[in-house]
Amino acid sequence: MPINELRSIATFVKTAELGSLRQAATAQGMTPQAASQALAQLERHLGVRLFHRTTRSMSLTDAGRQFLEAAKPALMGMQQALRIARQSQEDIAGPLRIVGPQSVFGAVIWPLLDAFCRRYPQVQPDVHLDDRIGNWVEDRVDVGFRIGPSPAEGVIARRLFSLQLIICAAPSYLRRHGAPEGLESLAEHRCSAFRSSGTGQVLPWFVKVGEVLTELQVFPALTVNDEGLETEAVLAGHAIGLLTGVAAAPHIRSGRLVPLLVEHVADKSGVFVYYGSRAAQPARVRAFIDVAIELLADNPAFVLTAEELRSAEAQGREAARGKDS
Repeated sequence: MPINELRSIATFVKTAELGSLRQAATAQGMTPQAASQALAQLERHLGVRLFHRTTRSMSLTDAGRQFLEAAKPALMGMQQALRIARQSQEDIAGPLRIVGPQSVFGAVIWPLLDAFCRRYPQVQPDVHLDDRIGNWVEDRVDVGFRIGPSPAEGVIARRLFSLQLIICAAPSYLRRHGAPEGLESLAEHRCSAFRSSGTGQVLPWFVKVGEVLTELQVFPALTVNDEGLETEAVLAGHAIGLLTGVAAAPHIRSGRLVPLLVEHVADKSGVFVYYGSRAAQPARVRAFIDVAIELLADNPAFVLTAEELRSAEAQGREAARGKDS
């Protein structure tokens, strides 16, 4: 039922109850002219006269009484349904469908979920992590995360933080094999590579040369499709890896990993949260978006400064040379 028809029927019922079109208009927050037009439209639509009108009163016709008896229960049911829908829109409770990339995002999503569930225990998150890009509408997604803005139409994307790609090695690897002095010398080293779960392709390393993002082909000694596993392999000293700042930052800060060739760190990509129009979102969705922005936007836990990278590389190279001597 179109909203204008629902309003016309509500105006008719209220006029029948109060016996006055002017009082019905006031009760519904309408002008008398708008109420009169709504009633006239309803009569034209039905093809019958619903009221006998005089200058002082309005009384139902026989057709009007029959229509009132049939329409009033249905109108009350519809109004109740609208109240329930509006209430659910404002309740911070119910299911919440969240999607994100499987690689990279595990370390990010858990602290966010933990904080959100503590604040809003009546919400039931349904989290699906997958590197493949699904259909935002068909998958009934409330909030999504991805590397790069979403290509879907009608979706709002908010950048949260830069996604750094950092060449890293464990101190144990550097003690055994030494450190590469340039990108060209990586061919002499054991390198890890990441295989995309979405395409099945082994991805090149993305590095910055000057201000240009460049693809670097490596000959992998180890190939995986899970960044957590790749990070563990690099930590164990089996290979040099190209890791995201999300995975590498805590280990670099603790000294368990050494960043290498930091002038080539790529950071042009970013992690985004995406969602539909906030005006039409249930309160639980708006609340989750707010918590995500509060906890993740420009969070230094996932991004290393240029000074941190330079200092960690210098210290790591010095420590490896000292051990060799």
